Amino acid sequence: MSDSLLYIVSTPIGNLGDITPRALEVLRRVDVIAAEDTRHSRRLMNHFGIDTPLIPCHDFNERQQAQSIIHRMCQGGSVALISDAGTPLISDPGFFLVRSVREAGFTVVPVPGACAFVAALSVSGLPTDRFCFEGFLPAKGAARRKRLESLATFPATWGVYESPHRIMELMTDLVAVIGPERYIAVAREITKTFETVLVGTVAEVLVTMSEDSNQQRGEFVVLVEGYKESAADIIVPQVSKMLVRLLEDLPIKKAAAIVSDLTGVRKKDLYELGMQIRCGD
Repeated sequence: MSDSLLYIVSTPIGNLGDITPRALEVLRRVDVIAAEDTRHSRRLMNHFGIDTPLIPCHDFNERQQAQSIIHRMCQGGSVALISDAGTPLISDPGFFLVRSVREAGFTVVPVPGACAFVAALSVSGLPTDRFCFEGFLPAKGAARRKRLESLATFPATWGVYESPHRIMELMTDLVAVIGPERYIAVAREITKTFETVLVGTVAEVLVTMSEDSNQQRGEFVVLVEGYKESAADIIVPQVSKMLVRLLEDLPIKKAAAIVSDLTGVRKKDLYELGMQIRCGD
């Protein structure tokens, strides 16, 4: 392959048919493929009849391997980086390599393809105009719950990867931290034989998973609806107190209209808050 380039090549996350013709061409023509696990990737290469040499590039040798790859590129070689599945660098090694190659003056070229998070997001039914990917949460309970607390009020869709060993612990923590009523989607084994996508409230999905042990197996993407402020959240305490006082003598609609005229707060929000106050009496 001409020029000294580093290609970031996406590979299938399950269904082998998801690899692109361009990815196959690049993998055949580069001088070497840097793989997260050469044994795992060799099976993929054998399936497609690709005999390009493989070298390991993972969390434990990436810094050392980066220098070797840059040296190879200085001599005119081209390199492809792949992970075990999906798009490299998305919760996989490669950041240090890409940064080092760029700093050395070489071009890094994306060869797009499968990504479990994006695939799950596209079928989740959750808003996609803005979202946050958190990768894997901490393995230990206290640290995981602390991270969830920081995400609890994020105003857009967010999601994480999770393993079968901790999925039920995560679901229990979601109930405790964000409550049982938030809408979520749990995508399991995306593009694989037993792919499922469960959607509903946290409580509903937890019940389904608890009753079917098969839904606790595989690799997971968990997507969570963004936090939505209620009327009580956006109305300052002084305005709330004013509304409470007027509700002692007036209907909700009338009280909301008066407070809206005096404060500029939307009548709709004040009416909603008034309903909450009356229901709580």
